[in-house]
Amino acid sequence: MRPYVVVNVAMSADGKISTRERRQVKISGAQDFVRVDRLKAGSEAVMVGIGTVLADDPSLTVKSEECRTHRRNRGVDEHPVRIVVDSRARIPPEASILHKGAGKRIVVTSHRADPKKIAALQQYATVIIAGEDEVDLTAMMDKLGETGIQRLMVEGGGTLIAGLISAGLVDEIYTYIGNMIIGGKNAPTFVDGNGCILESEFCRLTLIETHRIENGVLLHWKVVNPEKKK
Repeated sequence: MRPYVVVNVAMSADGKISTRERRQVKISGAQDFVRVDRLKAGSEAVMVGIGTVLADDPSLTVKSEECRTHRRNRGVDEHPVRIVVDSRARIPPEASILHKGAGKRIVVTSHRADPKKIAALQQYATVIIAGEDEVDLTAMMDKLGETGIQRLMVEGGGTLIAGLISAGLVDEIYTYIGNMIIGGKNAPTFVDGNGCILESEFCRLTLIETHRIENGVLLHWKVVNPEKKK
């Protein structure tokens, strides 16, 4: 059974997640950070693409001691399994996600990746190979499901999220919309990739709820997926 996938993203009022230089921008505030931390703590795994790792060097750890204690009391690691989707095994061995906080790490790569880089990564993480030239996201989810991961949170970036949505692998989406306009046709959006051409290809959503948080608004969506996930 593939994991239940929840995407969480913060974006500007014009849909941008960073500047055209891919510089990280603080879009939400302290209250939303608490919400995201709780969402992460309630997940068995949290995932990002290699672009996010190279741009932001996140640790993806649970920040709240209360949340970490709650996880320990449930008999699981303080932090969820941290997963990087990295077709060519470009993740630096010193990346924070490989070292900060106890717990398991997984790097998902393709057969195109350099075997020497894969061998080096295996010192810090479990390496899963799924796909020939690029990571096959559907095969990846099948393999993650086989490891016992049932609930997966995805934090970016736009290329990974686009691929997951296109493959029909996303179940819910949280979008926090901040009170700013970043602009720039080349600034990354919450869903990048090639986009849809036909209206029949659009990913349809059902709005579950909305919340005003500080100076922005949180939208919680359910993905209307015509194909049942295996």
